[in-house]
Amino acid sequence: MFSRILIANRGEIACRVIRTARRMGVGTVAVYSDADADALHVAQADEARAIGPAPARQSYLSAGALIAAARDSGAEAIHPGYGFLSENADFAEACAAAGLVFIGPPAAAIRAMGGKSEAKALMAQAGVPLVPGYHGDRQDVDILAAEADRIGYPVLIKASAGGGGKGMRVVADPARFAGDLAATRREARASFGSDRVLIEKYLDRPRHVEVQVFADGHGRCLSLFERDCSIQRRHQKVIEEAPAPGMDPALRRRMGQAAVAAARAIGYQGAGTVEFLLDRDGRFYFMEMNTRLQVEHPVTEFITGLDLVEWQLRVAAGEPLPSGLEDAVPRGHAIEARLYAEDPDRDFLPAVGPLDHLRFPETGPFVRIDSGVRPGDRIGVHYDPMIAKLIVWGEDRPAAIRRLRAALAATEVAGIATNIGFLSAIAGHPAFAAAELDTGFIARHRDTLTETAGQLSEPVLGMACLGVLLGRRAAAAEAAAGAADPYSPWAIPDGGRLNDDAHDALLLSLNGDRLTVPLIYRRDGYELGLPGGWVSATGSLSADGRLAATIGGVRRSAGFVHRNGQISLFVGGIRHSLTLVDPLPPDGRDAVEGGVQAMMHGTIVAHLVEAGAPVCAGQPLVVMEAMKMEHTLRAPADGRVARINYPVGALVEEGAVLVDFETAEAAP
Repeated sequence: MFSRILIANRGEIACRVIRTARRMGVGTVAVYSDADADALHVAQADEARAIGPAPARQSYLSAGALIAAARDSGAEAIHPGYGFLSENADFAEACAAAGLVFIGPPAAAIRAMGGKSEAKALMAQAGVPLVPGYHGDRQDVDILAAEADRIGYPVLIKASAGGGGKGMRVVADPARFAGDLAATRREARASFGSDRVLIEKYLDRPRHVEVQVFADGHGRCLSLFERDCSIQRRHQKVIEEAPAPGMDPALRRRMGQAAVAAARAIGYQGAGTVEFLLDRDGRFYFMEMNTRLQVEHPVTEFITGLDLVEWQLRVAAGEPLPSGLEDAVPRGHAIEARLYAEDPDRDFLPAVGPLDHLRFPETGPFVRIDSGVRPGDRIGVHYDPMIAKLIVWGEDRPAAIRRLRAALAATEVAGIATNIGFLSAIAGHPAFAAAELDTGFIARHRDTLTETAGQLSEPVLGMACLGVLLGRRAAAAEAAAGAADPYSPWAIPDGGRLNDDAHDALLLSLNGDRLTVPLIYRRDGYELGLPGGWVSATGSLSADGRLAATIGGVRRSAGFVHRNGQISLFVGGIRHSLTLVDPLPPDGRDAVEGGVQAMMHGTIVAHLVEAGAPVCAGQPLVVMEAMKMEHTLRAPADGRVARINYPVGALVEEGAVLVDFETAEAAP
């Protein structure tokens, strides 16, 4: 076994490898970019080395810097995690040339599956069924359009070197083919360094079912069962589960055999995943093979009892897989939910900002949390916005769903938009409970899944007000304790006045609507003038934000966070957000009018119109790249582009006015 390894990655996978290596007695070396100097994986590793600036191309994608860090630190092997260089055959070869063990498959196997077109040709030779499509070398627009016509719409344009949902477009209208092809190529070039694409038939309501394979260097290759990853948005997985619901033993056996045949065809070693599309008639088709560990590997670990990271290390060190795995059967059911910093109400736009408050459920034999962040960390623009993975296990699928819902209800995040409410809506949806799964699940149920802000119930409003008042009391008491006269009446936070009850009011904002809550200070609490009438309010607020409240004689508890006027109240798994309005604010700034603004930090990659051009409402104006994805900004109304403010390649901040725009009424 190795004495020391370097982890060429960041975030939760780096933390996961560090934990496993430590349990095995293996030393760890972390690497970090300038943006990750204070990251969790850096703090957890035995040693950490800087490798470059924040952009991934200058740090985590710098093979030379990674190999130099490994050699200088005395590491014997490099674990690539997933993403970045984990499926880069040149990097695997460079490791070998430097005398380092690449903890992954041979470079030849990575290269064989690195191009989707070449991989599908190999799979056809191995007898693995394929989706009808075009995987050829001719990449002219006219040739690709003709192939799309031959295959029949709708078709899927997919980056040949892609993965992780990047570089993919579904095209239903031939008139949109050329534009969508250009967008796919730009995204593919930015993400993978190649703009080659393939065209495939887009199947109606297929399931995404993948098989975990593992092979050692002694000739053994086996299937560790399948995972259903059909719950996706933007072709990226959101919820995964193992085993796949509704899989009869015969179908499981056939898919497992096909996956093993695919792995053997390329001389595979280590952990890998063979991904299939499964149609409603039980036919399955090879989609791609990920020659690495997958983000969703914990659900397989739960149902097999194996630590896949441990066996990655053991196999890379030359050990054989344990005997008896061929006869194993899935144990129970596991589900993983990916917690992202993103806004489902804004088409899952990635969010950037601080994690002012972060609380996870208690872990144990039924609940596991894989995360690479801590309270106070910041989700930045340079890397994937995943906060954590919540993984649960149950004796059967209904038990696992119950535990997933409970784990999500106990998860609290404030300071940044997240998809917690969206995940909870999926976990509680009748179609999910009935295992009515396919890749169109989210699009089909979007209206019932997307979290929408509604009016607060009176008890929740009362708890929010009580939390503010208790926070003020604690702050005043702390200030008084450090004052020259801690018993001064000016330090008493009860609004006291002579010969009368003390009155006050809280001015709140909810979804842009103002609400005034009058209040009276009492000796043992407060009286709150809620819209439905006056109620008593008493309680306590702990230092870690646990609010115990009695509102109108009914006891309730919640998580409470108040930062810079923003209030987050977590009740029953639902986050309620309000703003405490300063009645005497300083002069503010008017919202930008007459312009199209950047929705987040990013880079301008294309201008789709010229200054002075007339445009229609919804017409694409600018394409920007952020969080490894392209985002198209469109005209808000009929009008004219007055000015384009940033050139292609410019790095812009959230809120930057990219295009000065005149509506049709204002245009000359």
